[in-house]
Amino acid sequence: MTETSQSFNAKSTVKAADYEHRRKINFNISKYNAVVPIGKQQFSELMVARERAKNAKWRAIETLDQQLEQFEMLFTKRGGKVIWAETSEQALDEIGKICTEKNCKTVVKSKSMVTEEIHLNKFLEKQGIESVETDLGEYIQQLDEEPPYHIVTPAMHKSKEDVAKLFAEKLGTPSNLTPEQVTLVARKKLREKFIQAEVGVTGANFIISDIGGIAITENEGNGRLSCAFPKTHIVVVGIEKVIPTMADLGLFWPLLSTYGTGQRVTVYNTIVCGPKQQGETDGPEEMYVILLDNGRTKLLENAKTREALYCIRCGACLNACPVYKNIGGHAYETTYSGPIGSVITPHLKDMDEYKHLSYASSLCGNCTEVCPVRINLHELLLENRHEAVEFGMASLGEKVAWKGWKAASLSRKMMNMGSGKMKNFVINKIFKSWTTHRSNLNFSEKTFNQLWEERNANGK
Repeated sequence: MTETSQSFNAKSTVKAADYEHRRKINFNISKYNAVVPIGKQQFSELMVARERAKNAKWRAIETLDQQLEQFEMLFTKRGGKVIWAETSEQALDEIGKICTEKNCKTVVKSKSMVTEEIHLNKFLEKQGIESVETDLGEYIQQLDEEPPYHIVTPAMHKSKEDVAKLFAEKLGTPSNLTPEQVTLVARKKLREKFIQAEVGVTGANFIISDIGGIAITENEGNGRLSCAFPKTHIVVVGIEKVIPTMADLGLFWPLLSTYGTGQRVTVYNTIVCGPKQQGETDGPEEMYVILLDNGRTKLLENAKTREALYCIRCGACLNACPVYKNIGGHAYETTYSGPIGSVITPHLKDMDEYKHLSYASSLCGNCTEVCPVRINLHELLLENRHEAVEFGMASLGEKVAWKGWKAASLSRKMMNMGSGKMKNFVINKIFKSWTTHRSNLNFSEKTFNQLWEERNANGK
C-alpha cells in the first residue's frame, strides 16, 4: 500500500466520524438539491439536451487536434498568443517568463481548478510575486491556507460562523460579521488588488474552436475584472475544454449553471477572443492562452476512459456521491475530488499511486445519473480497477486471495466445507487486509445446501 493510499484511509476514517463536518456538508448540499430541480425546468427535453451535449463533446474530443489548431489560428489572428504546455512545469515556466518580462509584483487570479492543478500560487510565491484569489470562496480558502474543498464551491465545508471567525483572525474584523458584511470586506480589499495587479490569470470554462475565443462563466464578476483591469491576461486551460462552435454555448452554459449551482444561467457570461483591439477602450494589452496537457493525452489515447474528458466541471457528481459527502474533498488529496477525480487522477498522475481512489466508491451509479454530459462514471471506476490489475499493480497476496475466492465461489463442495466459524476465522483473521477498514464478514453457520434441504423438507 502506497503512502498516498495510507494517508487517504487515515484522513477518510477521521472525517467519516466527524459529525459536525457531515452536518455542514449535508446542509450546504441540501440547499443545492433544493434548487437544481427548479433549474432543470428550463429544459423541455432534459435528456435530449444532455445527449446533445455529450455528442458535442464526443465530436470535440475525437477531433481534438483539429479543434485546437483552429482555435490557435483564429486567436492569433486577433493578436493573442498561444502556448502549448505538455506538463505543469512547462506551464509554470512560461507564466514565470511572462511575469518577469512584465516586471510583475501582483497577480489577480479568478477561480480556476487547472491553476490549482499546477500549484500556481505556490510557484508565484517562490518567485516573490503576490498571487491573490479573487473568487470569494477561493479567497476564503487562501486566507485559511487550504486548497479548494469542492470543484465549484471551494469553501463548502465552512459555515458562515467559520468564515467570520477566519476573517477576524486574518484581517482583524469583528468575529460576528454576517455573510453580507464578510462579502463587503472581501470586496473592498480585492478591488484594490485589481487596480494594482500587472497580470491577471483566469481559467476558461470552454475553448470555442470556430471563433478562436474562450468562455468564462461566473457569479461575482471577478473573472471579468481579472481579464480587463491588468495589462496582461493569461488564460490557463486544459486542452479538453474545447467545444466545436459558439452555438454550443447555448446548450453548455445553461447545463453548467443548472447542474453546478441550480441557476438557469450564471450572472456573468463572457467570451474573450484576444487582447484589446484598435478602437476598443477595455481589455488587456496582451493576452496569452496556455493549452495544458499534463496527462490529458494519456486519457485521450485510452479508448475506454476517454469519455472522462467530456467533463464540464459542474461538480454534480461530488454532490451526489455518498462517499464524498462522508469523507469530504480534502481526504482525496488531489486537485479533483469525488467520482470524476477518482476517475481521472490515476491517469493524469500515476495509476499505481492513486488506484485506491477508484475503490472509494459504492458503485451506486448516482454520479452517472446526475452527470449533465452523461459520462459513465461508475463504469469508468470499474475500468480503472481492472486496468490496475491488468498492469500488474495488485500485490501477490491480493492475487492469491482473489484466486482462492474465485475457486471457492465456483465450487459448491468448497463452499460447503467447514463451519461458519471456520470461514469467519479464515476471512477475518488470516486475510486481515480485507477487514482493516471494513467490518468483519459473518458467514452463516449453515450452508445454502443445508438451508435449502431443510426448507424443502419442511415444505413436504
